[in-house]
Amino acid sequence: MEITITSAEANQRIDKFVRRWIKEAPLSFIYKLFRQKDVKVNGKKAKIDYILQDGDRIDIYLKPQLLDKFKKDYVIRPVKAKLDILYEDTNILVVNKPAGLIVQSDGDTRMTLASIFLEYLKEKGEFDPTKSFGFLPGPAHRLDRNTSGVVICGKNLMAIQELLRLFRERDQIDKTYIALVKGQIDEEGRIDIPLKKDPERGMVYKSTLKQGGKTAITEYQRIKAYSDFSLVKVHLLTGRTHQIRAHFAFISHPVVGDGKYGDFKVNKEFDDLYGLHYQFLHAASFSFLNPSGPLSYLSGRAFEAPLPAKLKEILDQLG
Repeated sequence: MEITITSAEANQRIDKFVRRWIKEAPLSFIYKLFRQKDVKVNGKKAKIDYILQDGDRIDIYLKPQLLDKFKKDYVIRPVKAKLDILYEDTNILVVNKPAGLIVQSDGDTRMTLASIFLEYLKEKGEFDPTKSFGFLPGPAHRLDRNTSGVVICGKNLMAIQELLRLFRERDQIDKTYIALVKGQIDEEGRIDIPLKKDPERGMVYKSTLKQGGKTAITEYQRIKAYSDFSLVKVHLLTGRTHQIRAHFAFISHPVVGDGKYGDFKVNKEFDDLYGLHYQFLHAASFSFLNPSGPLSYLSGRAFEAPLPAKLKEILDQLG
């Protein structure tokens, strides 16, 4: 089988490309292909860590029955939903995700932001699953299902790679959240509590770096104080799972409506009075600072997602 690499597939390791291309094949089988010299680039044996270039010709020697067994094109299952688009160009799409929508799913859940995004690109003619060679455009980061707000999606491999790098290094992006927390909190503060994930419970808990916890730092400023609650603007210096929810719970100011780390009595009160059955947490803004590389044209750009109407109504009634 011969494949010609285009700019859309370039700048990735060849083993990752092959794994995406025959995604049903076991990892051991992929490694065996390279050991037996059954993968070649421009007629020469390919090293497993070779970085693909635009125009490269890949030859993969695979029996037809194995190709039929291991290669499956991605099937887009139509979903009826619209995206609340904040910004779009040839590389990225910035959306305002509603609470209740999963960003990505490892299971068979059809209605996700990722699936809606793919359907959107397909309808625009910007994505063809039969020519994707295993690469799927998609969100570059996650928000909890019941957290609303800004999500950045990459349309091509270059964009996804750059976005993932920016999220990993974190020094050229800035994210802020809006949360309603229990009690009268200080006007500003910094929460520095290492977090460790418990995969079985799907939660994080206090830990230390020596015990395997990861550095987690959250800064906040109080926007408004209510009689028994505080509206805060939150700035993340790290991006750990459930960081905001866990951190505020650990300083005795849990996020209102949070079913995992919150106050059961407060949550029930807000459910009964306002119909709020999820956390009052919103990813309000995302900014590119001064990134280098292919996305440098986004330097200084900031994208803001307005607070959902339901959350605004709650604040009006509290006020």
